[in-house]
Amino acid sequence: MPLRIGLQLYSVRTSLADSTPKTLQRISELGYHYLEAANHSAATDDGIGFGVSAPELRTMFSDLGLHIVGAHVSPLQLDRLPAILDYQLEIGCRQIGNDIEFYPRGDRDHLLRRIDFFNRVGQLCAERGMRFYYHNHYQEFQRIDGELIYQTILEKTDPELVFVEMDTYWVTRAGHDPIEWMRRYPERIVLLHQKDFPADAPQPMNLYAGVVDLDADIDMPLFESVEDRRCFTEIGTGILPIQDIIDTALTLPNLEYMLLEQDYTRFTDLESIERSRSAFDAYHGITWT
Repeated sequence: MPLRIGLQLYSVRTSLADSTPKTLQRISELGYHYLEAANHSAATDDGIGFGVSAPELRTMFSDLGLHIVGAHVSPLQLDRLPAILDYQLEIGCRQIGNDIEFYPRGDRDHLLRRIDFFNRVGQLCAERGMRFYYHNHYQEFQRIDGELIYQTILEKTDPELVFVEMDTYWVTRAGHDPIEWMRRYPERIVLLHQKDFPADAPQPMNLYAGVVDLDADIDMPLFESVEDRRCFTEIGTGILPIQDIIDTALTLPNLEYMLLEQDYTRFTDLESIERSRSAFDAYHGITWT
């Protein structure tokens, strides 16, 4: 069975803010059918971050042949989750994930508290017949007490409550091989994020090779200060081993979707996803439907 390819809506956040209906229509015209939301306003917005009601959005999706397969929720707060989960269920979304996490240097207690929090979020999702997945960046590949944070999260969260959305780009930029990690935890992974890295990027592929100290106390200001827009390119036009990632993904028993995500682009966001849609057709073992 081919791997279903979709779009992370963070890729078109500018256009969505300008006109959600027109942007969704264009996404559908380009041949994307599976979507993942990125709600960065979850403290006040139950939905996908643009003030659209659940009934209105459900109608748009239905009319355009679109399906919501996941949603990032930020900030992730227990007291807000009931309303957010109700909204997601109403638009047909049955799983949510975190957006970005930071782990103070050497603070194992903080890490363990977050692990307990992820389990609690997973339990709230499970009670509604939904599930929670953990989405990584590169800071999870630092070590606390000699162990990789990412490994600690995967080993100590309840596998029945916390699943995995692996961002292959950020794993690679942490100096690790996403294929190796996919093979290490094959049953945990339910979603993939796929970006691409340009051949002429001004930074090394591995951020820990001279850009960020491996022992740095990474927080949002540091993360944003080293994130170079020129280190992203339309997906399928760069140098990441995407076909190898797809081939490995096809062996994972619970993986459902690979979602294309464009953090930054030199084009308009809609032109960018059109270029990625075209380039990605070169790969085999995939489907858009």
